[in-house]
Amino acid sequence: MSLSDIEQNSVPQPSHPINVGATETEAPAQPSMTQPSTQDVGNSNFENPSEPPSVGQTEPLPLSLWDMIKEDWVAHGKDWTLPGFRAVAVHRFGVWRMQVKSKALRAPLSILYRSLYRKVRNGYGIELPYTVRLGRRVVIEHQSDIVIHGYCVIGDDTIIRQGVTMGLRHLDRPLDAPQLGCRVNIGAGAKLFGRISVGDDANIGANAVVLSDVPEQATAVGIPARILQKSSSASRSKSEDNE
Repeated sequence: MSLSDIEQNSVPQPSHPINVGATETEAPAQPSMTQPSTQDVGNSNFENPSEPPSVGQTEPLPLSLWDMIKEDWVAHGKDWTLPGFRAVAVHRFGVWRMQVKSKALRAPLSILYRSLYRKVRNGYGIELPYTVRLGRRVVIEHQSDIVIHGYCVIGDDTIIRQGVTMGLRHLDRPLDAPQLGCRVNIGAGAKLFGRISVGDDANIGANAVVLSDVPEQATAVGIPARILQKSSSASRSKSEDNE
């Protein structure tokens, strides 16, 4: 699914999960990623995994564009030359320009965004469409072979490394995409397929192929991925609760 296909798709009305007949100017504001959900995995704050994603739907930036980019710059070690920072900055710009009400004013911004997106995709090998629901301070540590489905949800403080793919599992379900909680640590070469949920503070091992849900604070490794263990912090918390 190309970027132009995503942008041509419409934004659904709240009462319908998917509708491809509207225009991008009709996009309603989504709830913030910090708004809790009754069916989140662990403590992560993303939309209900049982509901299909909304085509072309974006949410307003929680801060100003400048503040978001500055926050991302700090998260990337204050190095503006990093491909990961540039990819995230272009994503923020793509989301921000959708908040411009006037279609005439938004048109040149969209042309600029598409040019920057293709520069990042073709030059750095990072595909991060603006329709991805990207949390705050998300870090892309390295470049090359990073492909993220346009309807993924990625929580705050997540780390993504080179060779990571997050995409669909079945060709007849093209809108299914992984839903990640906060502080997820994804190893190099990991693949996450289908509408799976990855809980807060989970770890995905290098080259793991994840096809099912990963609980919060768990570690998934292998092909196909299996749950190895929960983190030591989770064990300590459980021990303290028992005391």
